[in-house]
Amino acid sequence: MRGEGVTRTPAVRTAVVWDALRSVLAERTAATRREALDIVDAGGGTGGFAVPLAALGHTVTVVDPSPDSLAALERRAKERGVGVRSLQGDAADLGELLSRDSADLVLCHSVLEYVEDPISALTAVAGLLRRGGAVSVLAANPVASAIHRALAGQFDEARAVLDDPQGSWGDRDPTPRRFAADTLSELLTATGFAIGAIHGVRVFADLVPSRLVDGEPGAAEALVALEQAAATHPVLRDIATQLHVLGHRN
Repeated sequence: MRGEGVTRTPAVRTAVVWDALRSVLAERTAATRREALDIVDAGGGTGGFAVPLAALGHTVTVVDPSPDSLAALERRAKERGVGVRSLQGDAADLGELLSRDSADLVLCHSVLEYVEDPISALTAVAGLLRRGGAVSVLAANPVASAIHRALAGQFDEARAVLDDPQGSWGDRDPTPRRFAADTLSELLTATGFAIGAIHGVRVFADLVPSRLVDGEPGAAEALVALEQAAATHPVLRDIATQLHVLGHRN
């Protein structure tokens, strides 16, 4: 595979996700004997994942409802010297925007929290994937939200997160719903996916003051290593800010 965009020390907040994506890309490249895979980033916004993937030589399409985000994506891609296709639309519209069985990997990061119907969105994703393809799902975790609200002194809101079936702390909560690991697994199973690895993302990264990371030589790398170790820990995984699940189409 070309390029080094994913082999350098990744950002602390996305290190665990990139580890999982590296594995998926390697497996799919070996299975298809194609170095350039077809990747769709649903809700890919400004291209934080899409542009580095394109820099590795893959064919990447971003579908996002925001024209401003897509404009920023195109600027970022141009600056990096890569091509990324952009389409305006929602995750549930994937089947109308793209051909069936046309993707090796679909990213669905920070999408299920906001779509009207997560089942419909994942069903549309499944229709895009070729047999053996994978979906990368990243979603907010309600347990982490309760911890963060409590640390901010918002104890009633922290309790509300735990009581609410959607994992929301109230009307002012900018995130409409959050998902525990078992809920994400159930959604993927219901839409025809085989469940792969489940990782906690940002177990410590959102709790450690930035001055400790930015001000100490080697601190960022050490925090990445800690995040990688905590990602599959049976207790720590479930308090991460986000949960990452891989689903495979049989």
